Amino acid sequence: MVITFLRTRPSETVNALSATTRLREGTTVLELTEPTATDLSAAASGGLLVSSGSAEAPAPAYVLDPTEALRLTEVAPWRITVIDDDDGEVTLDAVARTRPAYLRTGRSRVLRAVELVRLPGNGATAVSVFVDTIEDAVAAVADGATDLLLRDWDAEGIGQLREALAGHPLVERTAFPPGIDTDQAREQLEPAVFTTWLALTDGGGAVRPRYRWAPGNEHPLPTPPHRLSAGWSDRLWVTGSAEEGTAGGGALTPILDRALAGEAPTGAELADLFRARGAEVEAVAWTADQLRRRECGETVTYVINRNINYTNMCYFRCGFCAFSKGPRSLNLRGEPYLMGLDEIVQRAREAWDRGATEVTLQGGIHPEFTGDFYVSVVEAIKAELPSMHIHGFTPLEVWQGAETLGVTVRDFLLRLRDAGLGSLPGTAAEILDDRVREHLCPDKIRTAQWAQVMLIAHELGLRSTATIMFGHIDGPESWANHLDVLREIQRRTGGFTELVPLPFVHMGSPIFLRGKARPGPTWDEVVLVHAVSRIALHGLVPNIQASWVKLGLDGGSRLLEAGCNDLGGTLMGEIITRSAGASHGQEVSPADFEEAILASGRTPARRSTLYEILERA
Repeated sequence: MVITFLRTRPSETVNALSATTRLREGTTVLELTEPTATDLSAAASGGLLVSSGSAEAPAPAYVLDPTEALRLTEVAPWRITVIDDDDGEVTLDAVARTRPAYLRTGRSRVLRAVELVRLPGNGATAVSVFVDTIEDAVAAVADGATDLLLRDWDAEGIGQLREALAGHPLVERTAFPPGIDTDQAREQLEPAVFTTWLALTDGGGAVRPRYRWAPGNEHPLPTPPHRLSAGWSDRLWVTGSAEEGTAGGGALTPILDRALAGEAPTGAELADLFRARGAEVEAVAWTADQLRRRECGETVTYVINRNINYTNMCYFRCGFCAFSKGPRSLNLRGEPYLMGLDEIVQRAREAWDRGATEVTLQGGIHPEFTGDFYVSVVEAIKAELPSMHIHGFTPLEVWQGAETLGVTVRDFLLRLRDAGLGSLPGTAAEILDDRVREHLCPDKIRTAQWAQVMLIAHELGLRSTATIMFGHIDGPESWANHLDVLREIQRRTGGFTELVPLPFVHMGSPIFLRGKARPGPTWDEVVLVHAVSRIALHGLVPNIQASWVKLGLDGGSRLLEAGCNDLGGTLMGEIITRSAGASHGQEVSPADFEEAILASGRTPARRSTLYEILERA
């Protein structure tokens, strides 16, 4: 059984400075008797959520006595905590009618409160109790409490609590229970509060670890040397070591054992794996690494290639994209540009002369582009470099190219193939879940259209990669849906060569700057998306790539322990990720790749786009 905990404290009032101080100390929620609009604004600016002790005072969350709770008729139950009243029937009336997330009781009344919330007909209300010591917490959990309220507990004390509650996964929550998804929060919370909640939480709605690292920034990896999970910061965790095997997976162990026996997890089980915490994360990663060893051995590959981003002008308005420029775009890095064919060919020639076997063609959707532009680029490169593999044009570009020419997707792909296109990149996928796409990239092709392009391309003999961009407004269910889409396509065609998980780089992203996205995935989410992808796609897609562009070579190297067998390409001038604020270099040399791979105890090999081994170290 999962045990949640909340770091909260009462307050008479709040200002931005006190909120920032409390957040730095570990508090995530301030409890005010009757917060004012000024209090709410100050708390949000300092990064904290507020709960109100009055049904009359609008607030993100409410902690109310039963009579007050019954006055809330327009508030989602997950925002409500009812305080246990001495009169059990009054409390029961409030719990039965409001179905609150929590019933807060005293330590001496936990057993009675548990009996009350477990009455037939009641919802999933958790019994919540303040605890001052490890002994108090253990006793409360033994009596049936599943939510602990902590005041003035530091990281070391919480680490000791985690060890004392071994067998019960411990998860930190905000004013709301974990599992509240982005759509629910967006609908119920005021914009400033929604932004605060996003900044505090991971994709599962639990509190994010408090380190400064994020994909693309220069801060060191938060993971300890002998662990893969950075979910905790206390000494017991940091100095410990990951356990080998699946036993640390707790309730996830049967899923992992079945995966090792060749039984692919269901979509619902994938979502459960994505919710792993701490030692569970490491059990998932260990399982993925066993499957990687069976399928790929100890070889880690890379490709010498160059990205040619031929224009940054685009009339699509994807919320995550800091690269494209257009009349309605944010004023971000760089000026609008459009390369001519001569410059594109020259860059391809420079890459060939430096040993590249592939050029990747990606760019914005220029308002003047038709499908003829894409064909002309392929023809021009092939005329100069007949042996160069052209890896180009996302399903969005294919769809738009066909549409502008008034031809079918199949006919346009045939024309590209005959001109010399070698394979398609799997970008423009982002998250293949239209509930997310509606807010992330509303004018982009939908999941079915992306899938149609890939199915047709594969049928025509054009292989492709697949990607997943995660850590913005998505979560376990949408990641599982994405992998299910890839599995269905791959079962039908076998056309995907690899999956490339792409952690969201938030710093310059418009959707983040507008306060509508999280600050990228946590490190544990990065590990899980790579590891669960290996488990989900085992026997279907043989290669899982770690993106050094998003994570640096040190981050990519750590993921070689979580099911990855490829580090991607040298790129020679990648700029899309740097436009979003990433500080990692624009190019990695083959020597850099080989040094990192050897340091990880694996064998480097240079490959082609289609994973033919060209040279072993």
